[in-house]
Amino acid sequence: MSSTLRIHWAIAPEIAPQPLINCNRCGTVKAYRCSGKFRVNANGKRIDVWLIYRCVDCDNSWNFGIFERCNRRDIEPALLQALESNDPGLARRHAFDVIALRNRVGRLEEFPDVVVHKRVLGGTRESAAALELQLGLEMPTSLRLDRLLASELGISRSRLQVLEERRLLVVDPDGAKALRKPARAGMTVRVDLAGEPDHEAIIRSAGG
Repeated sequence: MSSTLRIHWAIAPEIAPQPLINCNRCGTVKAYRCSGKFRVNANGKRIDVWLIYRCVDCDNSWNFGIFERCNRRDIEPALLQALESNDPGLARRHAFDVIALRNRVGRLEEFPDVVVHKRVLGGTRESAAALELQLGLEMPTSLRLDRLLASELGISRSRLQVLEERRLLVVDPDGAKALRKPARAGMTVRVDLAGEPDHEAIIRSAGG
């Protein structure tokens, strides 16, 4: 494809996964929301650290273990300071640790909401007849690729499917059926828009 506009999409999820836990106040399984606060408990040389979650209905607390009976000397001073000061970035990183949460509670409610920051890597909008979208994810997301592209490019998912069937849309490395799978870091989406009557509008939406 000639005259390609290359754009990097930095994708950041907006809502952290919510563990589904049996709430002893509500008497049933409820979603728990991350409070963004750590609880640090020191007992001599040993330290326990939890990330505090709250029931979305009754505010009952649940503690997600970060460190358990850890020797103080094994925690870097800067990390300990971040935990004690409830560093927002550190809390966000742990709140989006889907694997650790799922290992602890089993079931999670995940949300597809994302913010996309776009940066042109090469090419110009005026001369572009094709797009190359390089995806970067701050953290994993459950958002399907076709929903992401439809939202950010301003076109329907059915049209994306037609473009894929005509080999005008190619996803690397996942290939076939990639549109139906969650967006992943490192994916590259190439779209040939030559001959499409609204290609200029699509390119503008892409971030060019």
